[in-house]
Amino acid sequence: MAGNSRRRGAMRKPGTKKGAVVGSGGQKPKGLRGRGATPPAELRPGHPAQDHGAQQHGAQQHGAQRRPAQRQPAPRHPGQRETGPATAARRRGGSEPGETVLGRNPVLECLRAGVPATALHVAIGVDLDDRVSESVRLAADAGLSILEVPRADLDRLAEGAPHQGVALQVPPYEYAHAQDVLVTARESGTPPLLVALDGVTDPRNLGAVVRSAAAFGAHGLVLPQRRSAGMTAVAWRTSAGTAARLPVARVTNLVRTLKDLAASGLMVVGLDPGGAMPLDGFPPATGPLVLVLGSEGRGLSRLVRETCDAAVSIPMVGPVESLNASVAAGVVLAEVARLRRAG
Repeated sequence: MAGNSRRRGAMRKPGTKKGAVVGSGGQKPKGLRGRGATPPAELRPGHPAQDHGAQQHGAQQHGAQRRPAQRQPAPRHPGQRETGPATAARRRGGSEPGETVLGRNPVLECLRAGVPATALHVAIGVDLDDRVSESVRLAADAGLSILEVPRADLDRLAEGAPHQGVALQVPPYEYAHAQDVLVTARESGTPPLLVALDGVTDPRNLGAVVRSAAAFGAHGLVLPQRRSAGMTAVAWRTSAGTAARLPVARVTNLVRTLKDLAASGLMVVGLDPGGAMPLDGFPPATGPLVLVLGSEGRGLSRLVRETCDAAVSIPMVGPVESLNASVAAGVVLAEVARLRRAG
């Protein structure tokens, strides 16, 4: 009969029968209870955050004995310019990425204008028309790297944008420090003349202002870091290469910078359609001056307008209410240059 066999393996040895297994089936009700909220990582034994917190606590207690002595920078003489990686980062106005100029006409215009570039990418098997040939020649004359790459690599570099087989790599623009611009202006032998822009977001307008400022004797430009165009390849190209000769500073707070320049002896004058001072009689033109221009739409912001020592307006005849920022800058700077020559 089944179950009564005495053959080996048919019967279970005495004491080997499995009994009830201890688990959550009502035998241990405590096993069903929750353990509460998970403690923070730094309080959990064996967690890497706990070791990191202990190391930081120990470093705070013994930091005076373990921290190496820091080298103090040498004192800087008045007018002496700073050098080094930190200064270069400040002059760049932050870690701005470089640009990639795409298309045969834009690339050729940048190379003609002397935009500082690092490499010219040309697709393998591209149709060598006059624009591509001249771009390659200008890049070779400027000492740029000319890379012949597969079209797929150029597509990835352009991130899907049309490139027509050519692309130009442009590094980030190195902005000057506002105090360096002021020092350069004082060393010029003429009363400092700076141009500050408030809310000009079109890089073409910025490039045109740079061109007018260089043409009429300005010593530099000041731009806010936010809500303002930067010195991109478009702005450089519009400046017709004058951006290489005129320093441009980028500041985090335009109002504070204008106050610092005023404390240094410069008169801050804003260009405003409702300004009480007409451009025909502009006595501040012959002295140290900061000319502040706003955007064509909203003009100067409220805080910047309140910071200005005076406001000047351009007399206009006709229904035109305002001028483009670059046109207005050219008109005022031309008048300032005329008054300085006459004075």
